[in-house]
Amino acid sequence: MRLRTLFYAGLLATPFLDGCHCPVVDSGHSGIVFESLGKGTSRTVLGEGMHVMPLWNSVIAYDLRVHEFKESLSVLSNNGLALRVDASVRFRPKADELFELQTQIGQAYAEILIAPVVRSEARKVFGRYSPEEIYSTKREEIERQIFEEVQKALAGKHVIVEAILIRDVELPEAIKVAIADKLAEEQRSQKMRFTLDKERQEAQRKQIEAEGIAKYQNIVRQGLTADFLAYKGIEATERLASSQNAKIVVVGSAKSGLPLIFQPEK
Repeated sequence: MRLRTLFYAGLLATPFLDGCHCPVVDSGHSGIVFESLGKGTSRTVLGEGMHVMPLWNSVIAYDLRVHEFKESLSVLSNNGLALRVDASVRFRPKADELFELQTQIGQAYAEILIAPVVRSEARKVFGRYSPEEIYSTKREEIERQIFEEVQKALAGKHVIVEAILIRDVELPEAIKVAIADKLAEEQRSQKMRFTLDKERQEAQRKQIEAEGIAKYQNIVRQGLTADFLAYKGIEATERLASSQNAKIVVVGSAKSGLPLIFQPEK
């Protein structure tokens, strides 16, 4: 235990004896080494923890975790109406491209790069839609299109945009009331169309049912000939006559001339 303590104490003291220092890269961060007496910005990326280096070298730290900035945008709809839109953008740097990000843009990449691109692409997309669509029916589609356009614009720029969310859309009060009235009227119209469609379907069902009944009756009527009815009458008479109950059976009609069968009660 004592030896271990002495070892760590010596390790911490050695850099200062040799003209070195021990910068620490915090959790969730990476660092780029800047060699002030050498080649400048190094491609070496440092991970979390303590690093020993000469005193003339320094570490430029980048937070690799997801960041968010909120943006309030002034946009125009497709009919020229001015709208105020509140949006959130979630982003982070690419860990394996920190050298390029540092040498081309720098640590203020969110303000220099991401925010202007989001504003520009958002205005383009919002300009394709009406105030009603922006306020109510097309918000998810607008979010998706802005995200896709920003992804294209930032391709190869060493950053990752993970999401763009529209938090709120502010319209003039008169426009909001007009949109609400229009949506309510559309709901009533849709309900009426549904009712009419249901009634038409029920009328068609009844018509088909009536046609089926009429067709059946027509088929049965064609089969009810005089000979067939007489045959059925004879069958019924035979069954009735063979019954054990007391009966009087009258068979036939004046035209058929069938006999009258009489059986007294026993």
